Amino acid sequence: MLKEFKAFVSRGNVLDLAVAVIIGAAFGKIITTLVEGVLMPPIGLLLGNVDFSSLFIVLDSTKSAASLKEAKDMAIPVIAYGQLLNDVITFLIVALAVFIVVKQANRFKPQEAPATPMKDCPFCASSVPAKATRCPHCTSTI
Repeated sequence: MLKEFKAFVSRGNVLDLAVAVIIGAAFGKIITTLVEGVLMPPIGLLLGNVDFSSLFIVLDSTKSAASLKEAKDMAIPVIAYGQLLNDVITFLIVALAVFIVVKQANRFKPQEAPATPMKDCPFCASSVPAKATRCPHCTSTI
């Protein structure tokens, strides 16, 4: 069982997945910082000094709060939709960044040769290239 586990762990797919998760987590932190620290402040400024993360709706009409922090401190039930808005924008930016990276990486991959047209050998029913005149499996003339 130990040998099987060692073979499983040392396969390329497992190591590739581990590297992808680690790099993905680091990339996610970079994008989150980019969105929250660089992109959202100018967008908020353009929309009238709005900090999206502090947007909320008070559910209890008998109470009010000036800020999300104040509402949480007073245990007022709120819907904090601003953080959701931030997270959606972050997701869209991450998705765009991943799309661009994958698109650029695919440019450097070697292109696969087009598939050779095939036909069936009438004698042994093996698949052979369409231009073949002799079957490589049964050596019959086609």
